[in-house]
Amino acid sequence: MNETLELITPETTAAESFTDAAEAVARLEALYDEATAFLLEKFNETLESKTARNRFRAFYPEVRISVPSHIKADSRLSFGHVALPGTYTATITRPDLFRNYLTQQLGLMIKNHNIPVTIGPSDTPIPVHFAVAAHPEVTVPQEGVLDFSLRDVFDVPDLAGMNDDIVNGMAGPNPDGSGHLAPFTAQRVDYSLARLSHYTATKAEHFQNHVLFTNYQFYVDEFEAVARRLLGDKNSGYTSFVAPGNQEITDPQDEIPGLAKLPQMPAYHLKRADGGGITLVNIGVGPSNAKTATDHIAVLRPHAWLMVGHCAGLRNSQQLGDFVLAHAYLREDHVLDDDLPVWVPIPALAEIQIALQEAVAEVTKLEGYELKRIMRTGTVATIDNRNWELRDQSGPVHRLSQSRAVALDMESATIAANGFRFRVPYGTLLCVSDKPLHGELKLPGMATEFYRTQVASHLLIGILAMEKLREMPLDRIHSRKLRSFEETAFL
Repeated sequence: MNETLELITPETTAAESFTDAAEAVARLEALYDEATAFLLEKFNETLESKTARNRFRAFYPEVRISVPSHIKADSRLSFGHVALPGTYTATITRPDLFRNYLTQQLGLMIKNHNIPVTIGPSDTPIPVHFAVAAHPEVTVPQEGVLDFSLRDVFDVPDLAGMNDDIVNGMAGPNPDGSGHLAPFTAQRVDYSLARLSHYTATKAEHFQNHVLFTNYQFYVDEFEAVARRLLGDKNSGYTSFVAPGNQEITDPQDEIPGLAKLPQMPAYHLKRADGGGITLVNIGVGPSNAKTATDHIAVLRPHAWLMVGHCAGLRNSQQLGDFVLAHAYLREDHVLDDDLPVWVPIPALAEIQIALQEAVAEVTKLEGYELKRIMRTGTVATIDNRNWELRDQSGPVHRLSQSRAVALDMESATIAANGFRFRVPYGTLLCVSDKPLHGELKLPGMATEFYRTQVASHLLIGILAMEKLREMPLDRIHSRKLRSFEETAFL
């Protein structure tokens, strides 16, 4: 940094205490707006003058709470409280986007501990890239374009504040000795919000609380068709449909101009006014994409995510088009090995399993023992080699048999493992599209017929399961099974 530049910051604002969550969030919004407006103004002035006369800095707002007593909150609660007395803090970004979430979480802290929360500026600078992100007309020049270094004038993203140490259980106390109140820092959230827009070509504001992942475009086409039908039903509760490019329709007859080039993982959103709608993300093929998508969507704190895609059936008794409800995962995807060791079990979540099984029964009109004709419950293996069939089969097949796996794909275990890691309820319902161990490969003629007959019912099952989960109390879905010994109070 050029030491000759004088550091200029917004006027210092004193911290305030609140016992009303809505008022606390309003204060967070005001502090954030003031800080980002200051940076945007100084950024534009600097670009216009093309000189570096001063250094400018503004700070993320902060939530702080001090719990004085060992008196425990209701032991049935999985979030909304801390286990030990002490001071806990969290830096906050985009409080307008997270208004409902923050109001809920702060309200629970105030209620469960009967103490106020304190809102004020933190000591974490806001990187200028994130401060101007909401203004697409503003472009941050690359290093070397200006006659001076942007780093000398503004703070830039700092990787030290954008890691997953908190959710991975690796973070120590904050520099001031306080504990962590939220699973992500403000910089980590800002980073993911920017990545989401890049990868999905839709703004974070459009994402809904229930997320479906798929690995085939056929599901996208069907999702749009279902969305249009639901928009035509005034009693459905759905208000609009958003496609990549932030193209939003409210009338089922409206046209959606296609993008000249789709993003890497296009997202589609069937919205409700309360955010309780359904988002579908076509993550394509492979565990790397699955990890990338869930790494960033996790900061939005969805209430559930499900994988609804295609898989290889591993049992000769299975038929093309049969469903597989995962109750365990064999992880050979490797992309999460450094964050979540393979010895960590990924349990099935009862609430998700029940919702999926009930949805299958309702859509197929089969129940009880008859349901076993078209659905298996068992271990799903996820592998990182798309052409695993071409390898010497003695090793892979032996491991698959030992694990009792009934299906294999390239995404499901990754999505489930990241759900476990990020405390997002997860589940998997796959559809058998080939049986490579039994001579039924995914060939063009077979695939066309399969997609035509099965995609519609499979997607409908996923949507129906999400609607069932939406009706459940939040503390029932986000159960204690997903929480570790020392958890953040925020969900």
